[in-house]
Amino acid sequence: MTMTALWVGMMLFSALWGAATGRAGAVGAAAAEGAAAAVTLALSMAGGILFWSGLTEALHRAGAMAWLSRRLRGVLGALYPSSREDSALAEDLCCNVSANLLGLGNAATPAGVAAARRLRGHAGDETASDELCRLVVMNTASLQLLPVTVASLRASLGAARPFDILGAVWLTSILSQAAGLLAERALSRHW
Repeated sequence: MTMTALWVGMMLFSALWGAATGRAGAVGAAAAEGAAAAVTLALSMAGGILFWSGLTEALHRAGAMAWLSRRLRGVLGALYPSSREDSALAEDLCCNVSANLLGLGNAATPAGVAAARRLRGHAGDETASDELCRLVVMNTASLQLLPVTVASLRASLGAARPFDILGAVWLTSILSQAAGLLAERALSRHW
């Protein structure tokens, strides 16, 4: 609701400012041009995102995520102790982590929301548990091996080598993940 009010407020301010300064036509043209560019960008990125999202869903349905979650049970169990007894939580966490590793935040979101709901159920009260806070931090910092969404964006804008940013992405995602986990640990109630 707040974001809606913010966007509507910015649009109204732009329209009023354009009218007050005699540039209403330029504001309208810029709005139309921006909308067209947004649609073009979304369509050019859709193929790559749909492919990787579809692959993630196919792996989930084929049982590969369940297999991978069993392999990652030790790591996930250390980060999320509740996942040791809850196999559905472990699978949701695994799907979320896998999608994030591929740089597919849009594909990671449904599994992350499902995992957050399960973690919320384990907490049993209205406050966010340390595990739920850790999940939010890890999703926000998002460790990425293949930044597919960013590479799709770069390719759609004409980059000759859209994945030539891998070194920078790896370094920044590792550092942001470490900083996020250290902050979460420092602010944890059960330190």
